[in-house]
Amino acid sequence: MDNIKDDELYRSARSSKYWQQLQTLAAQPWSLTTLFAQDEERALRFSTQAGALYMDYSKQRIDETVLSNLLSLAESCDLSARITALLQGAMVNTSEQRAALHTALRLPETAKLQVDEQNVVADVHHSLAQVARLSERVRNGIWRGFSGKAITDVVNIGVGGSDLGPLMATTALDEWTDTDIEVHFVSNMDGTHLDHLLKHLNPETTLFIISSKSFGTVDTLSNAKTALSWLLATAKRRAGTEGCVLRRHFIGISANCDKMSAWGIHPEHQLQLWEWVGGRFSLWSAIGLATAIRIGMPNFKALLAGAHSMDEHFAQADFSQNLPVLLGLIAVWNSTFLQVNAHTVLPYDGRLNYLPSYLTQLEMESNGKSVTRHGNHIDYNTCPILWGEIGSNAQHAFYQLLHQGTQQVSCDFIACVRRYSDKVHNAPLQQQHELSLANCLAQSRVLAFGNAAIENTITDATVITEADKYKYYHGNQPSTTLLIDELTPHSLGALVALYEHKVYVMASIWDINPFDQWGVEMGKQMAKSVHHAMQQEDSSQFDTSTDQLLEHIKRLS
Repeated sequence: MDNIKDDELYRSARSSKYWQQLQTLAAQPWSLTTLFAQDEERALRFSTQAGALYMDYSKQRIDETVLSNLLSLAESCDLSARITALLQGAMVNTSEQRAALHTALRLPETAKLQVDEQNVVADVHHSLAQVARLSERVRNGIWRGFSGKAITDVVNIGVGGSDLGPLMATTALDEWTDTDIEVHFVSNMDGTHLDHLLKHLNPETTLFIISSKSFGTVDTLSNAKTALSWLLATAKRRAGTEGCVLRRHFIGISANCDKMSAWGIHPEHQLQLWEWVGGRFSLWSAIGLATAIRIGMPNFKALLAGAHSMDEHFAQADFSQNLPVLLGLIAVWNSTFLQVNAHTVLPYDGRLNYLPSYLTQLEMESNGKSVTRHGNHIDYNTCPILWGEIGSNAQHAFYQLLHQGTQQVSCDFIACVRRYSDKVHNAPLQQQHELSLANCLAQSRVLAFGNAAIENTITDATVITEADKYKYYHGNQPSTTLLIDELTPHSLGALVALYEHKVYVMASIWDINPFDQWGVEMGKQMAKSVHHAMQQEDSSQFDTSTDQLLEHIKRLS
């Protein structure tokens, strides 16, 4: 298959008649109060389920006509063919001329996938075997530091996808931990996080994982260098230990083996990434080593299996019942057609506290684009601004804006139905869990129906007096609610894969490439020039603002 020619055959949704029809429909007044009043079956009609995930999108400002046009819009840009191309290793990352095969990272060992004469599945499972071997050595106390003591703490040094993915998953699945080994995550280049952490760790029993696809990211390598200095400061006080510090205390994960070796990572402790794995899609790869150490390889494989189950659903389910397709189409409807340019993710479960940050990178770095795959300027809105917070915290932070502000914001509410299995011994915690669920449902109701929700009626006839104007909730804010049967490694994998595929659906409709991130590169390059100028006597080489700020820094340094 000639991937480039095949890619160019995809039709553009922008030029289809359904795009124009959706623009016309979006211009109509959309009232959630009216939509629910007109259809008692609405909640049943606009909800669907895949495995442990149940999605209710009835509080979105859509009707059957809008949904039909959105589904036709997906067909108009050959979404089925695009999904097949993604899953089979075609060159979907057109600007970098490579596949985007994060789905291959969770294929079962019996699967077959050949890309450029390479047995991808065999390579993936070889890497997983290395992850299993290294993680078990650490977990079983076989891995020893330079002084012969077993490892007690593991520090993952990464940034972006090399940090957010394993951090989110490790935190969410902490109750599946069966080891006393603590896992920590460091990403900020200014050293604050690492400095604070090192004060509480023992260099003789600390193992560092350097996670960097390029092994050239300044944020990661600056932290790694500091960690090495910290280790050597102790090792040098012990005769004959300096030479084994790198071998005993560092694991590298990268697509660049030469740079890992040059830095000093022992070949046996190098884990492979591939160019076809984007950082924000790499949780399923060796980047998940820290997670595997914490929760064990069987649970890590369950995470992969959950993601694979969503891959299969994405590939096989009819679009009208396909969770990623529906979630992506609704996001396009809100952002592109209804001009709802802000979106918030609200998990009502403390275990998912890093999920909003993870999804912020996943969506905005993927779809924050203003040119098509062929370099043409885009004349429509693409990715909205995304943020989020644990629901109960968010209620006391930015819900004021959601309920009474002037901005339209779409919301994803996420909650787990079952939490505490032993309800007799955990009665107080079970009550708290039920209270959290009640808040989740209540907030989405008030966002949808405003003051009418309190009156327990769905009607537009609410009368607001002068004295009540400050208490008025306008409602009509669109939201989707995702209920997870219970949070397990399998269901978390499915949830994360759901959002990965949502991103791809949105990108397909917008005809953009979600797998590159050129927008973050220029700032990195400029930082090198600015850093060089900091070392020079004369720094008058930029704009007047930057030059002035540099001079101020130099005077105080």
